Amino acid sequence: MGDYGAPLFLAWQLTNRCTGRCLHCCEESGPDKAWPDEMDRAQCLSLSRQIVDIGIAYVAFGGGEPMSVTHVWDIFETLAKGGVEIKIETNGLDLDEAACDRLKALNVACVQISIDGKSSPVHERLRPGSGYQPAWDALERLAKRGLEPELVFIPTRHNVQDAVAVYEQAAARGVRTFVTGPMMRLGRAAHAWDALACGDEAWSEAVAGLKAAAAVLKGPRLAVYPWGIQHEMKTRAESPQSMVLVVPNGRAKLLNALPFAVADLKMETLASAWPKVGAAWKSREVQDFVRRAQTETDLLKHANECWDLAVVAG
Repeated sequence: MGDYGAPLFLAWQLTNRCTGRCLHCCEESGPDKAWPDEMDRAQCLSLSRQIVDIGIAYVAFGGGEPMSVTHVWDIFETLAKGGVEIKIETNGLDLDEAACDRLKALNVACVQISIDGKSSPVHERLRPGSGYQPAWDALERLAKRGLEPELVFIPTRHNVQDAVAVYEQAAARGVRTFVTGPMMRLGRAAHAWDALACGDEAWSEAVAGLKAAAAVLKGPRLAVYPWGIQHEMKTRAESPQSMVLVVPNGRAKLLNALPFAVADLKMETLASAWPKVGAAWKSREVQDFVRRAQTETDLLKHANECWDLAVVAG
């Protein structure tokens, strides 16, 4: 990241509110989980203009459910007009025909929707309040418009056996990429790890089955993330990505696994925050947290907090 005067990539959690209460949600989102100090429309549009002005190439929206934010289209239009590529992680419930037409007009680069089972009971056990058929319907609407959606499958002990079946369903529905990887030990997943996590052997078997299915069907591109979150933290601490995470209240953080907040983008500019991100990665506090988290897994339960970290950039 030291090679760049601005992040290449910004991850933006617009809200922590969501219709779902997914058992493995990294952000602990839900219908009543909006943060009381989330950024308002004017603050979001100010940040959007800064993203364009500073030259950030790619913004990924998550949450919570980003499409539930009333001013989300204003944000999208500001970024698209400024030449910024947009990725959206959504449950698909708000992607009706008109919304998909708007996403097509904006030439959105990527829309990801999660499907966590080969049937509604499996999916909705893990993602109560989301919706199985609505997710497939949204994927099909996006595919019909040439938007080449991506499907995300999160393995748990309750659904790992469904991985290949979900891939086969995706192959028949015009999905571009099947994205999967180890469940992240963050948020609700961290609190319920022993009840949710699948074993290494079951996961290895699922990956082998997916690779075999991909070779035979020549369907969606198979993207299997290679690391668990602790390995991810260690790798990023050694060589940070040129990115910044913005959480719903406008705090700038380093990574979704780390609780440290280095700037308040309600009060200061993205340009002034960016050097603090680089300095924070080098700080003793962050490096010690990453080192300890390799064995002290309870530290991962703090990921969604915002710990003030004062750093000197330079």
